[in-house]
Amino acid sequence: MTEKRPIVLIAFVAGILLLAGNMFVQSRLDNSIRENKLIDEQFVEGAPPMVAFTTVALGGFRGLIADFLWLRAISMQEQGKYFEMVQLASWIMKLQPKSTATAAYLAWNMAYNISVTYSSPADRWRWVNKGIDLYHEALLYNPNDPVLYKELGWIYQHKLGNILDDAQRYYKYQMALRMITILGKHYPDWKELAEAPATEAGLKAALKTESTFFIEMKDAGYDSLDQLSEAFREAEGVFPEKLAVKMKNKDEVRLITNYLRVRWLRDATMLTPSDILRVNEKYGDLDWVLPESFAIYWAMLGIEKSPDRKSVDCSRMITQSLQVTFTNGRMLFPGDKPAENFLLIPNFSVADAVRQSYLDAIQENPDIKSFRDAYENFMSRAITTMYSYGQYTKAQEFYDYLTDHKKNRNTRLPFDQFVLKHWQEEIKDAGFKQANDMINGLIFRSCVLLGYGDKTAADAHLQLARMAYNRYMKDMGTESRTALPPFSQMTSEIAQACIRSLPGEIADRIKAQLLLEAQQAPAENKAENKAETAPAN
Repeated sequence: MTEKRPIVLIAFVAGILLLAGNMFVQSRLDNSIRENKLIDEQFVEGAPPMVAFTTVALGGFRGLIADFLWLRAISMQEQGKYFEMVQLASWIMKLQPKSTATAAYLAWNMAYNISVTYSSPADRWRWVNKGIDLYHEALLYNPNDPVLYKELGWIYQHKLGNILDDAQRYYKYQMALRMITILGKHYPDWKELAEAPATEAGLKAALKTESTFFIEMKDAGYDSLDQLSEAFREAEGVFPEKLAVKMKNKDEVRLITNYLRVRWLRDATMLTPSDILRVNEKYGDLDWVLPESFAIYWAMLGIEKSPDRKSVDCSRMITQSLQVTFTNGRMLFPGDKPAENFLLIPNFSVADAVRQSYLDAIQENPDIKSFRDAYENFMSRAITTMYSYGQYTKAQEFYDYLTDHKKNRNTRLPFDQFVLKHWQEEIKDAGFKQANDMINGLIFRSCVLLGYGDKTAADAHLQLARMAYNRYMKDMGTESRTALPPFSQMTSEIAQACIRSLPGEIADRIKAQLLLEAQQAPAENKAENKAETAPAN
């Protein structure tokens, strides 16, 4: 026994030292985990009951069960039993709530692989939505994971925003229908919604102490805000009339309506009005029925969640989405309600943000000429596009920026000549057919814009058509065989063709505007004569 005592003592001391060392290392690891947000604080207590149960009770067995469910999910997909896969995916997520790769694959699989097995746009939209919902669930468990934000933004940018899917117009229509139903209008007051209460506790705090709302709510048959919210959604965003008539304070009706909209927006899309305001303030007033706006939103949050607040993928997503927004960032409908025959036109409110993105690239890469060339090409296109949509002040502003950028080059032209150069160069060398097609295209686009209610853009397109017509007739229209018909005849024939071929609401709006212009004929003729005599360059 005496011989073993030194060994026991040494082992005891060694055990104490190892335990102390383990405690020291564990303490440093815990600090590192908290500092780098590797595990979300209060994850288990804030997680859904099933997730909390599997996290605490099953322990290491979660991985074995998840492996079995993965095999089952693969088998279901091979057999085409896709709906069974939805429940399996949800179970896998709950067993592996911290696995970003799991969530990303399952969601991507639904949005891309499964959706394209259907030919119906409605069926495809259902599966793309299920993929998005799975990303939402993953974000509840991993709110600080930048990869999830990037992947969700990619679904909006590529799957919904791009034109590669045959059902892409249906996707955009459904997005617009959902957002306008939730918000009550196409362009809501985001500041007002951002100030609205987002929780039941916030609503109670916002109501005055003498408010009788909760009594009136129960008298109307709603025992809780959850029931009221459900009724509000079933009525497609209309405040229940039987409750509204009981409420004397109309300001309270507005406050509660905004609360219901904000709650619905968060539940359906995970968007918050306060973050939307931040996006708009940084990049411009986006049209929040379009997928590019969502892509920018999620990419911005992805950058904020990234180490050092930097993410090349998210930054690239924002830049690309802004460029698409500039050219196709506003959705117009033929009537007051969303329709699948929508029209996409430029959103010039993001022009400054797009321009700044090019300047940032030039500053970061001063020796790469392609960035400067890309900037000049964008500015030239932006100026002509803004001019063609009647944004003359903004086009002049960008023209001044461009000439300052090219101040050491002998390329400056007067503003009007610069804008028309693109059109006139094509007209100058065009034959009869090319000139006729180009001018007819501008007139047709003018009629379509008129039918969708954008008269400013319609007038600007018509003005460009008239200038192109004048240029062609000056250079090529001197002989009868190459002369175009009178401009008034061309506009009348195309307008009548549009009325015959376009849907009823669009055609009716064109007819109403033509009738109004006919009644104002003297003033219009003066303006036309003045334009016809303008010098062509």
